[in-house]
Amino acid sequence: MAHNLSDRLADRRAGFARWLEGRDCTDCWKAARDADTESKEAWLAAKRAEELQAATEWAEQFDMPPLEGPDKALDWGARSRHQLVTAAYSALVTEGTWDEAEWAALEEQIRAVSRAGWWIDQRDTDGTDLPELLDAATANDRGTENPYR
Repeated sequence: MAHNLSDRLADRRAGFARWLEGRDCTDCWKAARDADTESKEAWLAAKRAEELQAATEWAEQFDMPPLEGPDKALDWGARSRHQLVTAAYSALVTEGTWDEAEWAALEEQIRAVSRAGWWIDQRDTDGTDLPELLDAATANDRGTENPYR
């Protein structure tokens, strides 16, 4: 792209021209930025599809019930549930001191929480905190109100 340097002081034109040489023109910069955005969006969509596929296969394998909530939250909730539960299994059983019987009891609590929004809200939680969170979420079984079922 051509730039008019006549509005620059004579002693500043050469330096500005050198600076411009090392830059993309506005149109080229926008095209590169937009292309990069598209590739990031495509990458993110592919990653989310891969995570959802893994979550779906996991839910079928371990007989997890379908989640409830708005359509736009179901996939996100499924991915969040899968990631949190697998992190918890790794932390509590694989690397921790829990045995399979203790985990089986926790799985029943996991199945009891079917609201996608609850799993989305817990997505950044450490896996070791899952038992405590599930105790609170499944408190209805012990006679208190449970908004997560």
